[in-house]
Amino acid sequence: MLKILAIGNSFSEDATAYLHDIAALDGKEAKVVNLTIGACSLETHWKNVLADKADYDYQLNGNVETGRKVSLYEALTEEDWDVVTFQQASRDSGIDTSYYPFIKSLSTYVKKYAPHAQQYMHQTWAYEKDSTHDGFANYGSDQATMQRQINMAVLGAARNIKAKIIPCGEIFALLRALPGFDYANGGQTLCRDSSHAHPVYGRYALAATWYEVLFGGNILENSFLPPQADETVKPELIQSIKEIVHTTITK
Repeated sequence: MLKILAIGNSFSEDATAYLHDIAALDGKEAKVVNLTIGACSLETHWKNVLADKADYDYQLNGNVETGRKVSLYEALTEEDWDVVTFQQASRDSGIDTSYYPFIKSLSTYVKKYAPHAQQYMHQTWAYEKDSTHDGFANYGSDQATMQRQINMAVLGAARNIKAKIIPCGEIFALLRALPGFDYANGGQTLCRDSSHAHPVYGRYALAATWYEVLFGGNILENSFLPPQADETVKPELIQSIKEIVHTTITK
């Protein structure tokens, strides 16, 4: 069984929503726990460590309504985790200085209580082109600028703590370059509210990326579809996601 702990916010909730189900369909056992506080930054995560605050919603295998609140210490000592992920709050995700010194402190803390876990940086995605999120102004309200800065900041943080990267932002950027997901010209958006992931296409792309990176799986051979998928979902868009994810992660 692969045991995964995401220390995040609503963006990690998007990324892990379908991960357990995709793995299960391929016969891969997993425990996927997402610790979330809405819009939580790395600085807040570290302050929560210092105060031992049980402020996190404990989400198990995509179930967001477990009703359980935990501290980081409680979650870290619950299992011998194989994977622990970090991410910055979306508004600050492309601001390099916002990661420090908090990412290093968190990484050291996690190594103490989950010494066997491989650490990963979850590279998040830029907002939609017409996003009204106030954090978009940090990047001149430009999607390409935001993604470029996210990629650079996450790469720097990953190198700092010797972590690997789950390249979700890169996957979103590649999909957005396809006609089917070219939102500015009538294509399907990957977001549901101009920032968070679309419940079908966005969340599926994220879970597929995590699946190939963490499990070494082949999403091309996996038949899972999000439970929200209905007759309006376009199979060709799902196939495009599969191909982009598999080609990118394989490389």
